[in-house]
Amino acid sequence: MTVRPDFTSQEYFRNPASGIERLRAAGPVVEVRFPIVGKVWITTTHDLASRVLKDSETFTIRKGGTVAGLRWWMPGVIRAMANSMLSTDEPDYTRLRGIVDEAFRRRAILSMEPRILAIADGLAGELFADGSPADAVDRYARRLPLAVICELLGLPAADRPRFMAWTNRFTRLTGVIGFLGLIPAMLAMKRYLQRQLAAVRAEGGEGLIAELVRVEKEGGRISGDEMVAMVFLLLGAGTETTTHLISGSVYELTRNPKLRDWIAEDWSRANLAVEEFLRFISPVQFSKPRFVGKDVDLGGVQVENGDRIMVMLAAANMDPRANEHPERLDLERAPNHHLAFGTGIHFCLGHQLARIEGKCALQALFGRWPRLELAVPDAQIRWRERPGLRALASLPVTAGR
Repeated sequence: MTVRPDFTSQEYFRNPASGIERLRAAGPVVEVRFPIVGKVWITTTHDLASRVLKDSETFTIRKGGTVAGLRWWMPGVIRAMANSMLSTDEPDYTRLRGIVDEAFRRRAILSMEPRILAIADGLAGELFADGSPADAVDRYARRLPLAVICELLGLPAADRPRFMAWTNRFTRLTGVIGFLGLIPAMLAMKRYLQRQLAAVRAEGGEGLIAELVRVEKEGGRISGDEMVAMVFLLLGAGTETTTHLISGSVYELTRNPKLRDWIAEDWSRANLAVEEFLRFISPVQFSKPRFVGKDVDLGGVQVENGDRIMVMLAAANMDPRANEHPERLDLERAPNHHLAFGTGIHFCLGHQLARIEGKCALQALFGRWPRLELAVPDAQIRWRERPGLRALASLPVTAGR
């Protein structure tokens, strides 16, 4: 029987733990009809989520050249831009990831922390520049990761408003019509990235784009189309999910002043707190779809060769067998068995960067505005109705008293 949960309702986003508990009661693996994707199995436990993500031979992103998450009706530009390392299996995945891995290694990212904190301090200081209340999503949470990834890639700071407009379009994606509405933004973004790559080929540059061009010139381990898709992925993945981690964390702290004051007393607590925000908020709710490569038993459920399956990361993070009392936000939770960054070969490339951005964002914002509070009643806060992403639509705040 196909279960029909609504992963886009305000009720679900406001209290995902309750919806996930009902879903898990239907079984460890449940067949659902997911927006855009269609009929697909989803996991509801931590153990099965780990098993599927780690078994990249049985559960593959592609089958016969077809990407599990793409549909026949999707325009060519969307297919081209989605042809990144996230949509590949071995050996192409390792080839593509190896090109950018060095820039995201722990030592390299840790060295960026002072710069990230400085950017966050500047943005926090400008939060109310256009008046109060201010939207902490658009004026802060979105701007910090965008500024950081643009510097990392070597993209001009003057172009950031353009990127914000593009990424806002992607966040509002809710269905087939929304996909078709993405075409102009996708085409514009593709042309822009092609021009940036061409400029670096001709004139040189700095950042990851220059590194991609160097690799292209020295050995051709990456094609021109793969370069565009790579930069598109890093620009999108490097901003969107961290935006919602930051805004979700700010939301939870403004509605829980005791927690806000607790973390502000000692910012060495921030690392532990960010891990709990990653688990509790679960900005990325699902993995990319995968093909099932053979008949397999998953928790007593028979899943057949050719079926499609998605790991519900949010359900793994809310599994009481992995994390005791998962419905509680516990900033001192340790150990914290979350899968916010996935696991297996597709473990998130930017996990260290996201963690540091989350920590710096909170430290800068509440260091500048220690009494920051919601400008509207909690019941008026709303989430974007996009399946698979827990994203606040806006977060009106005031400086407080």
